[in-house]
Amino acid sequence: MKKTSTRLADGRELIYYDAGDDRVRDAVDRRPLDPTVTTSEVRRDPLLGDSVAIASHRQGRIYHPPADECPLCPSSGDRLSEIPESSYDVVVFENRFPSLAGDSGRCEVVCFTSDHDASFADLTEAQAALVLEAWTDRTAELSHLPSVRQVFCFENRGAEIGVTLGHPHGQIYGYPFTTPRTALMLRSLAAHKEATGGANLFDDVLAREIADGSRVVLSSEHWVAFVPYAAHWPYEVHLYPRRRVPDLLGLDEGARTEFPQVYLELLRRFDRIFDEGNGGKDGAAEPPTPYIAAWHQAPFGPLEEFEGVNRDDFALHLELFTIRRTSGKLKFLAGSESGMNVFINDVPPETAAQRLREVASS
Repeated sequence: MKKTSTRLADGRELIYYDAGDDRVRDAVDRRPLDPTVTTSEVRRDPLLGDSVAIASHRQGRIYHPPADECPLCPSSGDRLSEIPESSYDVVVFENRFPSLAGDSGRCEVVCFTSDHDASFADLTEAQAALVLEAWTDRTAELSHLPSVRQVFCFENRGAEIGVTLGHPHGQIYGYPFTTPRTALMLRSLAAHKEATGGANLFDDVLAREIADGSRVVLSSEHWVAFVPYAAHWPYEVHLYPRRRVPDLLGLDEGARTEFPQVYLELLRRFDRIFDEGNGGKDGAAEPPTPYIAAWHQAPFGPLEEFEGVNRDDFALHLELFTIRRTSGKLKFLAGSESGMNVFINDVPPETAAQRLREVASS
């Protein structure tokens, strides 16, 4: 992998990740951009104890542009985009409309491929491996920023999720705090460790799923994917490396080598969940499955607020889920979910796992 860092016209950092080491990246951003000005602010809720990012400048972000005006495609002639080069493998750059910035953290965009009409599932294993390298490198780099406490790599796919740019891409957030979801995990981890005399909750959950087997979707030498016992979403899969590590940096060579094959298979199965052979509603083709893919990594720095727990106790894992509950119907977060954070799942986890096994690649 070759890494080339440059600056866009408004001062934001852009990084090319190339599969070969012979690529020269010297194109200059020719757009007349003013320096980026953000209004990002983090406010803490005194009742719930969580944090909210206030970012009014995001109201002006680009919204569903025509394909020939996509800001994530390579630049071509007089059509100038966020990427100055005429082609690329993987690109990461600072978000022009970040939710977090400056002392409040950092937000980056990850373009998985220059092919506007592709999706992550369309990537080759070599391309997916390069994305993994980019995620890992950015996790390492962002961990050194004084404003970053936790690094979150994720992908939103589909208009139903709220994606405003159709080009295949993801994001990386560098939060200045431990996120509420991770804090819940760490508290559960600490309580389990105390109650069992030192056992690791992540290890026990993974071992129980492997032993039960009814919710395991696929397994390999280095990875296990399963639908969790208390899945929140209609179709939700958690992907764990068999050897517990706290973050992407901890993955060994075997896990890194095997990841593209396993992850691409999971994504392709997600796209087949609702393919019942009837062409979808009214004979129309079922649109690609909307999903969120989220890497959970341990926060950086000491964890004194979670007594008895350290970074190495946390287990890196990816959570992949869709908000579609059946063909043509979405799972909405209504009163119970949005008002009380109590999820109601219409699809039994065992049924979801069975369906995901049925749609395996032949």
